[in-house]
Amino acid sequence: MTASASSGAGPVTIVAIGAGNRTNKYLEYAVRHPERLKLVGVVELNPLRRRTVAEKFGLGAAQCFENYDRFFENPVPADAVLIATPENMHFEPCMKAIEAGYNVLLEKPIAQTLPECVRIAEAARRKGVIVGVCHVLRYHPYFIKIKEIVDSGELGEIISISHIASVGLDRTTHGFVRGMWRKEEVTNPMLISKCCHDIDFLLWLTEARCRKLSSFGSLRWYRRENAPAGSTERCIDCPVEKECPYSAVDLYYNRRDWISNFDVPEGSTLDEVLLRELRTGSYGRCVFRCDNDVVDHQIVSMEMDNEITISFSMDTFTLGDQRETHIRLTRGEIDGDERTLRVRRFRGGEERIFDFSDILGTPFHAGADLNLIEDFVDTLSRREHRFRTSIDRSVESHRICYEAERSRLTGRTVILGERSDPE
Repeated sequence: MTASASSGAGPVTIVAIGAGNRTNKYLEYAVRHPERLKLVGVVELNPLRRRTVAEKFGLGAAQCFENYDRFFENPVPADAVLIATPENMHFEPCMKAIEAGYNVLLEKPIAQTLPECVRIAEAARRKGVIVGVCHVLRYHPYFIKIKEIVDSGELGEIISISHIASVGLDRTTHGFVRGMWRKEEVTNPMLISKCCHDIDFLLWLTEARCRKLSSFGSLRWYRRENAPAGSTERCIDCPVEKECPYSAVDLYYNRRDWISNFDVPEGSTLDEVLLRELRTGSYGRCVFRCDNDVVDHQIVSMEMDNEITISFSMDTFTLGDQRETHIRLTRGEIDGDERTLRVRRFRGGEERIFDFSDILGTPFHAGADLNLIEDFVDTLSRREHRFRTSIDRSVESHRICYEAERSRLTGRTVILGERSDPE
């Protein structure tokens, strides 16, 4: 592999394994800053996506691969590999990349089990490469401001935190009922797939380890026995579709929401693709008649080793798709909903309001995606620079998610030891 980044001889070079939505978001940084980041290879099973990326970045045939086994047999020299494949294909290509000596930027979650997460961290330390995990909340202006206020000490020490992740009805039915994250065996438990970002944020805020937790939740609603009377297997021919809040016809065809993963082959139209999906694809199914098994609501209670208590709730039955946080400290409190952040002192200070409404819903997670890539590029360019979401820190947040799932299934409080890896 080249050493252009560490030697300062040119832009950081990277190969993308997986060319879906997340990869294209991250690679926008290379479009805007070609002097800092250059794509030199792509690995993607879908020929349409592979060709699109190749044409966009001027890649030749020798730089394009249909699977990662072929890539590692004939690797392209590069400083790093970006892995943004489906969750059940994170572990193997990541381990292969580490063993080949690549630095790795890994889309969350790390892997499908805690032992796999630990093995990746151990391999990275052994090979002396950097593995960064894409926890974008650490790079978002709103969450950075919360961290700055807490770290300033102006409101004293944290006593407790209440945090809610509202997943939103559309995201839930698209991804976790009909879509690729609907089954734990195929991807991960809901808490890992959707909310490891949130747990990472809470660990980042508290700078503490969790010593005890308990969790409750279930698949309460999206089950066959809850299907409305007279409903059918597919929304497109269902007599109750017009009144159903979970209609695939309304979500995809009428509103045109959540359609970025529907590829339009040459010679076809978007309408044709959507209608075909509604008639025969997995995204056209009734939400009560899918093969999903992940929870649709879950809560986690944590006690940290510095006695901070945390209440975390993952809710899917919401119109909004945002996070709400309330932090109680010894000299004041902070609360916000991603749109507005309010800071109040108990005495001797006016209430302060920070307005983030102008960036709410803006592209690239309000710039967080691009900030993350810049941090990774800085880390490879300047070895004294430390990546904000290292593999070791991410393993700790994943450990909490997996232990919370164990607590949910057993109904027992879990006492966490000092080690990040399981026995």
